[in-house]
Amino acid sequence: MLRTGPFAGAALLLCACSASGPDEVANQDGPADVAATNFLNRMAGADAPPAVTAEPFEESSKSGVLEFLYAWPAQVSAVPELRAKLRKDMTEGKADALKMAEQDRKSARESGFPFHAHSLETRWTVSADTPRFLALQSSTYSYTGGAHGMTGYKALLWDKVRRRETSFQAVMTSPTAFADAIHDRFCTGLDKARAAKRGGPIAPRGDDPFSACIDPMKEVLTLTSKSGKLIDGVTVVIGPYSAGPYSEGSYEVFLPVDAAMRNAIKTEYQDAFAKG
Repeated sequence: MLRTGPFAGAALLLCACSASGPDEVANQDGPADVAATNFLNRMAGADAPPAVTAEPFEESSKSGVLEFLYAWPAQVSAVPELRAKLRKDMTEGKADALKMAEQDRKSARESGFPFHAHSLETRWTVSADTPRFLALQSSTYSYTGGAHGMTGYKALLWDKVRRRETSFQAVMTSPTAFADAIHDRFCTGLDKARAAKRGGPIAPRGDDPFSACIDPMKEVLTLTSKSGKLIDGVTVVIGPYSAGPYSEGSYEVFLPVDAAMRNAIKTEYQDAFAKG
């Protein structure tokens, strides 16, 4: 007759309650598995592992050559893959910017011109944090000694369920279908934003690039969520010169989710979006 101690009995009980097939076992790392592991550790007298604290990150430096800053929110620090990705981007970006600045300073000295220190600042912020998606947007300001600096934007999408980075384009049925779904609302929204910046009615759409509607699919599309439960909108972020002169700065056109937009999302992702 097989005899077991209390620890082994507890282990057998837990195993019996959570039996699963090979594929499921390979993917088990949810709350139930963590709870089971912690229970066995306590039974064996082992201390529970310390809780991981995710905090915002910021690195900055300033010299006579380059002023640098890179920052991301706590949500990025909590995901090892995202943290590693942005740290790599930060390291490579700083190295490239420093190399360019040093070359510029050398050329300025050789030519007898004054050198103006360069700048590179990148800040990542959260635009949506829902059970399915973590959506991030970056704003990067760079100055390389010219008349003025430039601001650029990027978007990053993390699928929490599949635990991998994806893209908004991969969530759409197709970029063409999504463009058709938002075209009219986007153009109307852009006209309103232009009128607000310019203090009055804008010129009729024509050959003037700063009055014509632009292609939103060539801009940065950022998922947004006010409730933290579902994606309730998409913001089209437009950098300087794309929709207006530099003096007007950047544009943001917010488009709430409606039926047409939701229908342009793949079925497997639609539950993550508001019904509009």
